[in-house]
Amino acid sequence: MSARAGIVVTGTEVLSGRVNDRNGPWLAERLRELGVDLAYTTIVGDRPEDMHAALSFMARHELDLVLSSGGLGPTADDLTAEVVGRFQGREMVLDEALERRIAEIVEPLARRWANLDRRAIEEGTRKQATIPLGATVLAPVGTAPGLVVPPAEDGAGPTIVVLPGPPRELQPMWEQALQTEALRAAIKRATTYRQQMLRLFGIPESEIAETLRVAARDGVALERLEITTCLKGGEIEVVTRYEPPAEDAYQKLVELVRERHADTLYSLDGTSVDEQVATLLSGHTIATAESCTGGLLAARLSARAGASAYFKGAIVAYSDEVKVAQAGVPSELISAHGAVSEQVAEALADGARSRTKADIGVGITGIAGPSGGTEEKPVGLVWLSVAGPGEARVTRSVNLPGGRADVRERATTVAMHMIRRTLSELAR
Repeated sequence: MSARAGIVVTGTEVLSGRVNDRNGPWLAERLRELGVDLAYTTIVGDRPEDMHAALSFMARHELDLVLSSGGLGPTADDLTAEVVGRFQGREMVLDEALERRIAEIVEPLARRWANLDRRAIEEGTRKQATIPLGATVLAPVGTAPGLVVPPAEDGAGPTIVVLPGPPRELQPMWEQALQTEALRAAIKRATTYRQQMLRLFGIPESEIAETLRVAARDGVALERLEITTCLKGGEIEVVTRYEPPAEDAYQKLVELVRERHADTLYSLDGTSVDEQVATLLSGHTIATAESCTGGLLAARLSARAGASAYFKGAIVAYSDEVKVAQAGVPSELISAHGAVSEQVAEALADGARSRTKADIGVGITGIAGPSGGTEEKPVGLVWLSVAGPGEARVTRSVNLPGGRADVRERATTVAMHMIRRTLSELAR
């Protein structure tokens, strides 16, 4: 059995949703790379009893390692080091060398403000330099040191790695933690994991669920694979984690997915549609004219390094006047069919292409909401068109669920897949 770990993210600002947690997912990926099985992730506020309860829970489940983030600052609510020290049965002691180091870091900052309370700064520094006896100090990247705190003297319980909350400090400090004897000892039973991802588009999760049932009936050793399916932005991600001896079982699963979902399986190696489109655009140029998506497609197309080689530009045209003046949509087309129509989507694609002299033009028009829909054209109706090069064209409509942000996001994903299919056909 592999070494097992837990993550405790601390901070009332994270618990309340005011700050999004970036540390938990990042640390989870680092544990996977090490071959350590992540059993639990929890978020707690800046309350000592809740932090202690989270650590107790993980110790009861016999985890080898616990990683915590946050609560290492100089203020009264930063209590992680103290709670961890008490939990591990270790006395809190002042590390004078660490105190001097933190003071040296703080001094240039303090000099910027002449009226700062120097006594308060000294007290904060002393607080950050007071650590559990026997802990290994991880050198500060900001002002807060990290800690690797071994179990209590009887050896029972997990090793706890205490890391700061800001990702820019936590991430480089992790490399220090990996070099410590206590952490290496805690994960001595680490194994090797392989993790693979399949991506599908245009298929419900229920179809993948049935494929897994078929795999079980066909004798695929699913018990050797840890399979997670996730619907994200209109796509299905099938992520499988397994140890190397289970490679044969994984390959059998892949072959079954390929056989049953050939039309919707677009990525065998986890590459995203954005990455694939960027690769396929080599030798071509593209431009967009967007209405309801407000430039989100342009943002995705231009986000990758080297996009200037293929992305010509974008027109964001919400009003009919801008559609006419900037994208060249004939006004009589809008009058006859409405702004949200197959004809206007195609005219937007043609306009983007001709106005920028791009090989490919993409047009999107729709009703993202929250109001403005009719029985004939409800909120969530989006028309999309991809034109060129040459006479190539694909146009389709979708009715997308959710609020405004959901419709906009899913519409851009549909557009990316239309571009991918168009480019794939051209490459044949």
